[in-house]
This record gives sequence, C-alpha cells and structure tokens, in this order.
Amino acid sequence: MSEIISHAITALSERLSDGFDGTAKFEIKGEGTIMVDENGVREGDEDADVTMIASAETFQGIIEGDVNPTAAFMTGKLKIEGNMGMAMKLGSALS
Repeated sequence: MSEIISHAITALSERLSDGFDGTAKFEIKGEGTIMVDENGVREGDEDADVTMIASAETFQGIIEGDVNPTAAFMTGKLKIEGNMGMAMKLGSALS
C-alpha cells in the first residue's frame, strides 16, 4: 500500500467515523483505490455507487482541506462517475 493511500485511509476514517450510507470509490491516479461504505474505509477496488477520480495532489488537497471538492470538480481536477447525489453527500462530509 502506498504512503498516499495509507494516509488517505487514516484521514477519511477520521472524517467518516460513522461510516457512509452507500458505497464510494476514490481512484487516485498512479496510487490505487480506496473504498468507503457503511463498514468504514479500506483499500479496495470494487463496484461502487459513485467513483471519484483525481490525481494524488488533488486528492491530498481535498483530504487536508486545502482543496474544495466542488471547486475541484468544477475545474476538472476531480472526475465523478455514477451517482451525483452520493458524490455531493460525500463531498459535504469532506468539506
């Protein structure tokens, strides 16, 4: 597991300590994928309601609170595939 994935799992676990009502996948280009669901956060690459795709730099900025997920999406730095409502719900949890 890469250092970026490991750091992201820790940070997301803290922010989503009650789990997530649905399934989401974060695809970090060149690093790997993270799954978020009602059981918590883990490394994995399964089917999900929504997939968010970003560079390691953008994803790290979102996790650290330096990059707004909505702004990243609007500028093309964050791509979203699947359920947009689920993406918005997760984005508000990360902001």
